[in-house]
Amino acid sequence: MSDEKMKIPVFDGHYEHWSEMMENLLRAKQVWNLIEPGIVEPAVGIAQSEAQRKRLEDLRMKDRHVKHYLFEAINRVTFEQILDRSTSKAIWESMKKRYVGNELVKRSMLQKLRRDFEVFEMKNNETIPEYFGKVLSIENQMRSNGEVMEDVKVVEKILRTLSEKYNYVVVSIEESKNVEEMTIHELQSSLVVHEQKFKRGEKDEEQALKMEDGESLTGRGRGRGRFGSRGRGHGRGRGSFNKETIECYRCHKLGHFSYECPGSKEANFAGFDEGEEVMLMVKTERREETRNCIWFLDSGCSNHMCGIRERY
Repeated sequence: MSDEKMKIPVFDGHYEHWSEMMENLLRAKQVWNLIEPGIVEPAVGIAQSEAQRKRLEDLRMKDRHVKHYLFEAINRVTFEQILDRSTSKAIWESMKKRYVGNELVKRSMLQKLRRDFEVFEMKNNETIPEYFGKVLSIENQMRSNGEVMEDVKVVEKILRTLSEKYNYVVVSIEESKNVEEMTIHELQSSLVVHEQKFKRGEKDEEQALKMEDGESLTGRGRGRGRFGSRGRGHGRGRGSFNKETIECYRCHKLGHFSYECPGSKEANFAGFDEGEEVMLMVKTERREETRNCIWFLDSGCSNHMCGIRERY
């Protein structure tokens, strides 16, 4: 790759990211040895062979190229803050001291990140990609501060801090796979598949509930009656009633039907035992005209139980 086509990583204040990008570039150009260990100048007064002098001159020329890369990466303000610009190694060390900080601060930051990593848990409303993103963000910061983070440590952390609905999934993974050999990417892919199954199951259940509710509202199928018993849509089913929960449609008090209401006039009705099952539609024993023989369900409507106004 020629220098004209090569893109130099520009320093934007995030040293860890920039230094890793720049190190990779210098290693690719096979000049990282000018940073680590750097040019070793011969001691004064010690004679050198022609080959040694030629090699030293070659290193100094390459070092100028590396300095050019570094100068291209930093702005004028940063450039002026670097006091020793004699070699590329000196520039690199100056940047490192200024932006990395001392070891005490670094250790303090690492302790905080370790604590955050341990107490972090998945919330019930979080998705698998969201949770992995948060965990890996902390992991990357720990790596940047010198922590050695193997995949197995992150995998085990995630498995023990997933929300409760993934409990059986965790057991299945731990029994069927070698967790120590599992990569973070493999774990995420597996959990995303299970998450999609959960979502499909919740959607199917929600649809079933909507269909059931719709059937109840339209009178289709079976549904619960007013008094807690199950009957068919036309009200001709059988049921056992507890009168303590019955509300009178006339006085709105509990404990009796409207035809039993003390404030109503006498009306013919069929007696029954409270513990027995009863029919919700009955006929009087008297045989009169057809319209005089039929009683109607007490629905609480203004058109009352009996179809004959005089009996009301």
